[in-house]
Amino acid sequence: MKTATVEVVHWLAELEPVAEDLMNRHLATAREWFPHQYVPWSLGRDFDGPLDGEPWHPGQSALVPAVRSALVVNLLTEDNLPGYHWTIGSRTSRDGAWGAWLHHWTAEEDRHAASLRAYLHATRAVDPVALERARMAQVGAGGVPEPDGVLGVVGYAAVQELATRVSHRNTGRLSGDPVCERLLARVAQDENLHMVFYRELLRAALDVDPDAVLVVLDATVRDFAMPGQGMPGFARMAAEVAVAGVYDLRVHHDEVLLPLLRALRIPELTGLGPAGEQARDRIAAHLARLDARAARFVERRAQALAVRARRAAGAPAGA
Repeated sequence: MKTATVEVVHWLAELEPVAEDLMNRHLATAREWFPHQYVPWSLGRDFDGPLDGEPWHPGQSALVPAVRSALVVNLLTEDNLPGYHWTIGSRTSRDGAWGAWLHHWTAEEDRHAASLRAYLHATRAVDPVALERARMAQVGAGGVPEPDGVLGVVGYAAVQELATRVSHRNTGRLSGDPVCERLLARVAQDENLHMVFYRELLRAALDVDPDAVLVVLDATVRDFAMPGQGMPGFARMAAEVAVAGVYDLRVHHDEVLLPLLRALRIPELTGLGPAGEQARDRIAAHLARLDARAARFVERRAQALAVRARRAAGAPAGA
Protein backbone atom coordinates (compact mmCIF):
# COMPACT_ATOMS: atom_id res chain seq x y z
CA MET A 1 0.00 0.00 0.00
CA LYS A 2 1.35 3.45 -0.88
CA THR A 3 2.35 5.77 1.94
CA ALA A 4 -0.22 8.38 0.90
CA THR A 5 -2.97 5.75 1.07
CA VAL A 6 -1.81 4.62 4.51
CA GLU A 7 -1.94 8.24 5.68
CA VAL A 8 -5.48 8.70 4.35
CA VAL A 9 -6.69 5.52 6.02
CA HIS A 10 -5.01 6.58 9.27
CA TRP A 11 -6.68 9.99 9.40
CA LEU A 12 -10.06 8.70 8.29
CA ALA A 13 -10.01 6.15 11.10
CA GLU A 14 -8.66 8.59 13.71
CA LEU A 15 -11.16 11.33 12.95
CA GLU A 16 -14.31 9.37 12.04
CA PRO A 17 -15.64 9.18 15.65
CA VAL A 18 -15.04 12.92 15.94
CA ALA A 19 -16.78 13.53 12.61
CA GLU A 20 -19.77 11.51 13.83
CA ASP A 21 -20.01 13.48 17.06
CA LEU A 22 -19.65 16.78 15.20
CA MET A 23 -22.28 15.73 12.68
CA ASN A 24 -24.72 14.96 15.49
CA ARG A 25 -23.92 18.28 17.14
CA HIS A 26 -24.49 20.07 13.86
CA LEU A 27 -27.88 18.42 13.36
CA ALA A 28 -28.89 19.39 16.90
CA THR A 29 -27.72 22.99 16.45
CA ALA A 30 -28.66 23.87 12.89
CA ARG A 31 -32.07 25.49 12.47
CA GLU A 32 -34.25 24.45 9.56
CA TRP A 33 -35.06 27.26 7.16
CA PHE A 34 -36.65 27.69 3.77
CA PRO A 35 -35.37 29.85 0.90
CA HIS A 36 -38.87 30.87 -0.22
CA GLN A 37 -39.38 32.67 3.09
CA TYR A 38 -36.39 34.95 2.46
CA VAL A 39 -37.02 35.90 -1.16
CA PRO A 40 -39.15 38.99 -2.01
CA TRP A 41 -41.31 37.24 -4.56
CA SER A 42 -43.74 40.18 -4.77
CA LEU A 43 -41.02 42.17 -6.56
CA GLY A 44 -40.65 39.57 -9.30
CA ARG A 45 -42.01 39.88 -12.82
CA ASP A 46 -41.44 38.17 -16.15
CA PHE A 47 -38.24 38.82 -18.08
CA ASP A 48 -38.14 39.14 -21.84
CA GLY A 49 -38.15 35.93 -23.85
CA PRO A 50 -40.92 33.42 -24.51
CA LEU A 51 -43.02 35.06 -21.77
CA ASP A 52 -42.80 38.49 -23.45
CA GLY A 53 -41.89 40.17 -20.18
CA GLU A 54 -39.78 43.21 -19.39
CA PRO A 55 -36.11 43.22 -20.46
CA TRP A 56 -33.53 43.58 -17.70
CA HIS A 57 -31.48 46.76 -17.32
CA PRO A 58 -29.13 47.94 -14.53
CA GLY A 59 -31.41 50.72 -13.32
CA GLN A 60 -33.95 48.20 -12.04
CA SER A 61 -31.89 47.65 -8.87
CA ALA A 62 -30.60 50.14 -6.32
CA LEU A 63 -27.69 47.89 -5.31
CA VAL A 64 -24.28 49.45 -5.94
CA PRO A 65 -21.96 47.66 -8.41
CA ALA A 66 -19.65 46.30 -5.69
CA VAL A 67 -22.52 44.60 -3.88
CA ARG A 68 -23.79 43.16 -7.16
CA SER A 69 -20.32 41.79 -7.86
CA ALA A 70 -20.09 40.31 -4.37
CA LEU A 71 -23.46 38.61 -4.80
CA VAL A 72 -22.42 37.15 -8.14
CA VAL A 73 -19.09 35.88 -6.77
CA ASN A 74 -20.83 34.40 -3.73
CA LEU A 75 -23.47 32.71 -5.87
CA LEU A 76 -21.08 31.30 -8.47
CA THR A 77 -18.96 29.92 -5.64
CA GLU A 78 -22.02 28.13 -4.28
CA ASP A 79 -22.90 26.99 -7.80
CA ASN A 80 -19.58 25.19 -8.03
CA LEU A 81 -20.83 22.74 -5.42
CA PRO A 82 -20.45 19.62 -7.64
CA GLY A 83 -16.71 20.19 -7.79
CA TYR A 84 -16.40 20.66 -4.05
CA HIS A 85 -18.53 17.60 -3.38
CA TRP A 86 -16.23 15.53 -5.58
CA THR A 87 -13.07 17.01 -4.04
CA ILE A 88 -14.13 16.34 -0.46
CA GLY A 89 -15.52 12.90 -1.23
CA SER A 90 -12.42 11.82 -3.14
CA ARG A 91 -10.13 12.85 -0.28
CA THR A 92 -12.22 11.53 2.59
CA SER A 93 -14.98 8.93 2.18
CA ARG A 94 -18.55 8.60 1.00
CA ASP A 95 -19.22 6.00 3.69
CA GLY A 96 -19.92 6.22 7.41
CA ALA A 97 -19.85 9.54 9.23
CA TRP A 98 -17.70 11.12 6.52
CA GLY A 99 -20.24 10.29 3.83
CA ALA A 100 -23.19 11.34 5.98
CA TRP A 101 -21.59 14.73 6.58
CA LEU A 102 -20.62 15.18 2.92
CA HIS A 103 -24.18 14.63 1.69
CA HIS A 104 -25.79 16.75 4.38
CA TRP A 105 -23.30 19.57 3.83
CA THR A 106 -23.96 19.39 0.09
CA ALA A 107 -27.71 19.71 0.63
CA GLU A 108 -27.26 22.77 2.84
CA GLU A 109 -24.86 24.44 0.43
CA ASP A 110 -27.23 23.84 -2.48
CA ARG A 111 -29.92 25.67 -0.52
CA HIS A 112 -27.64 28.71 -0.45
CA ALA A 113 -27.35 28.77 -4.23
CA ALA A 114 -31.11 28.36 -4.67
CA SER A 115 -31.92 31.23 -2.32
CA LEU A 116 -29.29 33.62 -3.70
CA ARG A 117 -30.34 33.05 -7.30
CA ALA A 118 -34.00 33.51 -6.44
CA TYR A 119 -33.21 36.80 -4.70
CA LEU A 120 -31.18 38.08 -7.66
CA HIS A 121 -33.93 37.14 -10.11
CA ALA A 122 -36.82 38.51 -8.05
CA THR A 123 -35.07 41.83 -7.42
CA ARG A 124 -33.51 42.08 -10.92
CA ALA A 125 -30.22 42.84 -9.23
CA VAL A 126 -28.06 41.44 -12.05
CA ASP A 127 -28.39 40.53 -15.72
CA PRO A 128 -29.97 37.03 -15.68
CA VAL A 129 -28.47 36.13 -19.06
CA ALA A 130 -24.95 37.07 -18.00
CA LEU A 131 -25.46 35.27 -14.69
CA GLU A 132 -26.52 32.04 -16.38
CA ARG A 133 -23.66 32.20 -18.85
CA ALA A 134 -21.25 32.72 -15.95
CA ARG A 135 -22.73 29.72 -14.13
CA MET A 136 -22.31 27.53 -17.18
CA ALA A 137 -18.70 28.66 -17.61
CA GLN A 138 -17.86 28.27 -13.93
CA VAL A 139 -19.40 24.85 -13.36
CA GLY A 140 -18.47 23.62 -16.83
CA ALA A 141 -14.79 24.38 -16.27
CA GLY A 142 -14.77 22.19 -13.15
CA GLY A 143 -12.04 24.23 -11.50
CA VAL A 144 -11.84 23.78 -7.74
CA PRO A 145 -8.98 23.79 -5.20
CA GLU A 146 -7.37 20.41 -4.75
CA PRO A 147 -5.94 20.17 -1.22
CA ASP A 148 -3.74 17.22 -0.34
CA GLY A 149 -5.24 14.35 1.65
CA VAL A 150 -7.67 14.31 4.56
CA LEU A 151 -5.92 17.01 6.59
CA GLY A 152 -5.53 19.16 3.49
CA VAL A 153 -9.24 19.16 2.71
CA VAL A 154 -10.19 19.72 6.36
CA GLY A 155 -7.74 22.60 6.69
CA TYR A 156 -8.82 24.24 3.45
CA ALA A 157 -12.51 23.82 4.26
CA ALA A 158 -12.07 25.41 7.70
CA VAL A 159 -10.52 28.54 6.16
CA GLN A 160 -12.86 28.64 3.18
CA GLU A 161 -16.05 28.24 5.20
CA LEU A 162 -15.04 31.05 7.54
CA ALA A 163 -14.06 33.26 4.60
CA THR A 164 -17.41 32.54 2.92
CA ARG A 165 -19.31 33.33 6.11
CA VAL A 166 -17.54 36.69 6.40
CA SER A 167 -18.09 37.49 2.73
CA HIS A 168 -21.83 36.75 2.89
CA ARG A 169 -22.25 38.71 6.11
CA ASN A 170 -20.35 41.76 4.88
CA THR A 171 -22.18 41.74 1.53
CA GLY A 172 -25.51 41.84 3.33
CA ARG A 173 -24.43 44.63 5.66
CA LEU A 174 -23.23 46.81 2.80
CA SER A 175 -26.19 46.09 0.53
CA GLY A 176 -28.50 48.72 1.95
CA ASP A 177 -31.34 46.24 1.46
CA PRO A 178 -32.83 44.73 4.65
CA VAL A 179 -34.12 41.75 2.66
CA CYS A 180 -30.67 41.01 1.24
CA GLU A 181 -29.06 41.46 4.63
CA ARG A 182 -31.54 39.10 6.29
CA LEU A 183 -31.01 36.40 3.65
CA LEU A 184 -27.22 36.60 3.71
CA ALA A 185 -27.14 36.63 7.50
CA ARG A 186 -29.10 33.38 7.41
CA VAL A 187 -26.73 31.85 4.87
CA ALA A 188 -23.77 33.02 6.96
CA GLN A 189 -25.16 31.16 9.98
CA ASP A 190 -24.97 27.91 8.01
CA GLU A 191 -21.45 28.69 6.85
CA ASN A 192 -20.39 29.32 10.42
CA LEU A 193 -21.67 25.94 11.53
CA HIS A 194 -19.83 24.33 8.61
CA MET A 195 -16.64 26.10 9.67
CA VAL A 196 -17.07 24.81 13.23
CA PHE A 197 -17.31 21.24 11.96
CA TYR A 198 -13.99 21.49 10.10
CA ARG A 199 -12.28 23.56 12.77
CA GLU A 200 -13.09 21.02 15.44
CA LEU A 201 -11.78 18.23 13.24
CA LEU A 202 -8.52 20.16 13.07
CA ARG A 203 -8.54 20.53 16.84
CA ALA A 204 -8.94 16.77 17.24
CA ALA A 205 -6.17 16.14 14.71
CA LEU A 206 -3.86 18.41 16.71
CA ASP A 207 -4.24 16.02 19.65
CA VAL A 208 -3.11 13.14 17.43
CA ASP A 209 -0.24 14.64 15.42
CA PRO A 210 0.28 18.39 15.88
CA ASP A 211 3.31 18.48 13.60
CA ALA A 212 1.35 17.07 10.67
CA VAL A 213 -1.49 19.54 11.25
CA LEU A 214 0.89 22.51 11.45
CA VAL A 215 2.54 21.52 8.18
CA VAL A 216 -0.86 21.36 6.49
CA LEU A 217 -2.04 24.64 8.03
CA ASP A 218 1.15 26.33 6.89
CA ALA A 219 0.55 25.28 3.29
CA THR A 220 -3.15 26.14 3.55
CA VAL A 221 -2.83 29.70 4.84
CA ARG A 222 0.07 30.58 2.52
CA ASP A 223 -1.54 29.17 -0.63
CA PHE A 224 -5.17 30.00 0.14
CA ALA A 225 -7.16 31.81 -2.52
CA MET A 226 -10.86 32.54 -2.40
CA PRO A 227 -12.77 30.12 -4.60
CA GLY A 228 -13.87 31.49 -7.93
CA GLN A 229 -10.53 32.25 -9.55
CA GLY A 230 -11.77 30.75 -12.81
CA MET A 231 -15.14 32.45 -12.99
CA PRO A 232 -15.71 35.00 -15.77
CA GLY A 233 -14.70 38.53 -14.76
CA PHE A 234 -13.39 37.38 -11.37
CA ALA A 235 -10.43 39.79 -11.23
CA ARG A 236 -12.65 42.81 -11.83
CA MET A 237 -15.32 41.67 -9.38
CA ALA A 238 -12.76 40.76 -6.72
CA ALA A 239 -11.24 44.23 -7.03
CA GLU A 240 -14.66 45.88 -6.64
CA VAL A 241 -15.41 43.70 -3.63
CA ALA A 242 -12.05 44.56 -2.03
CA VAL A 243 -12.37 48.30 -2.61
CA ALA A 244 -15.84 48.25 -1.07
CA GLY A 245 -14.50 46.45 2.02
CA VAL A 246 -16.61 43.33 1.55
CA TYR A 247 -13.56 41.09 1.42
CA ASP A 248 -9.99 42.36 1.24
CA LEU A 249 -6.59 41.60 2.71
CA ARG A 250 -7.48 43.28 6.00
CA VAL A 251 -10.66 41.24 6.32
CA HIS A 252 -8.82 38.04 5.41
CA HIS A 253 -6.13 38.68 8.03
CA ASP A 254 -8.29 40.06 10.85
CA GLU A 255 -11.56 38.17 10.44
CA VAL A 256 -10.49 34.82 9.00
CA LEU A 257 -6.92 33.71 9.60
CA LEU A 258 -6.28 35.25 13.02
CA PRO A 259 -9.55 34.09 14.64
CA LEU A 260 -9.16 30.56 13.26
CA LEU A 261 -5.55 30.16 14.35
CA ARG A 262 -6.26 31.65 17.76
CA ALA A 263 -9.28 29.39 18.25
CA LEU A 264 -6.99 26.43 17.61
CA ARG A 265 -4.43 27.94 20.02
CA ILE A 266 -1.69 27.57 17.43
CA PRO A 267 0.61 30.19 19.01
CA GLU A 268 0.49 28.38 22.39
CA LEU A 269 0.95 24.80 21.19
CA THR A 270 3.66 22.86 22.98
CA GLY A 271 5.40 19.60 22.23
CA LEU A 272 6.01 20.31 18.56
CA GLY A 273 8.85 18.70 16.70
CA PRO A 274 11.15 20.54 14.27
CA ALA A 275 8.68 20.26 11.37
CA GLY A 276 5.85 21.69 13.44
CA GLU A 277 7.95 24.52 14.88
CA GLN A 278 9.20 25.48 11.44
CA ALA A 279 5.67 25.41 10.04
CA ARG A 280 4.43 27.62 12.87
CA ASP A 281 7.25 30.08 12.23
CA ARG A 282 6.32 30.21 8.55
CA ILE A 283 2.67 30.84 9.46
CA ALA A 284 3.69 33.72 11.75
CA ALA A 285 5.90 35.21 9.05
CA HIS A 286 3.10 34.92 6.50
CA LEU A 287 0.66 36.67 8.85
CA ALA A 288 3.14 39.49 9.41
CA ARG A 289 3.59 39.99 5.66
CA LEU A 290 -0.15 39.83 5.08
CA ASP A 291 -0.75 42.37 7.83
CA ALA A 292 1.75 44.78 6.24
CA ARG A 293 0.18 44.32 2.80
CA ALA A 294 -3.28 44.86 4.27
CA ALA A 295 -2.14 48.10 5.92
CA ARG A 296 -0.78 49.40 2.61
CA PHE A 297 -3.97 48.42 0.78
CA VAL A 298 -6.20 50.15 3.33
CA GLU A 299 -4.04 53.28 3.17
CA ARG A 300 -4.13 53.39 -0.65
CA ARG A 301 -7.87 52.81 -0.64
CA ALA A 302 -8.43 55.67 1.81
CA GLN A 303 -6.33 57.97 -0.36
CA ALA A 304 -8.21 56.98 -3.52
CA LEU A 305 -11.57 57.50 -1.84
CA ALA A 306 -10.47 60.91 -0.57
CA VAL A 307 -9.45 61.95 -4.08
CA ARG A 308 -12.76 60.70 -5.43
CA ALA A 309 -14.68 62.64 -2.78
CA ARG A 310 -12.78 65.86 -3.57
CA ARG A 311 -13.48 65.44 -7.26
CA ALA A 312 -17.15 64.86 -6.58
CA ALA A 313 -17.17 68.07 -4.55
CA GLY A 314 -15.50 69.95 -7.40
CA ALA A 315 -12.11 70.41 -5.71
CA PRO A 316 -8.82 69.78 -7.58
CA ALA A 317 -7.48 66.25 -7.10
CA GLY A 318 -4.30 67.46 -5.42
CA ALA A 319 -6.05 69.88 -3.07
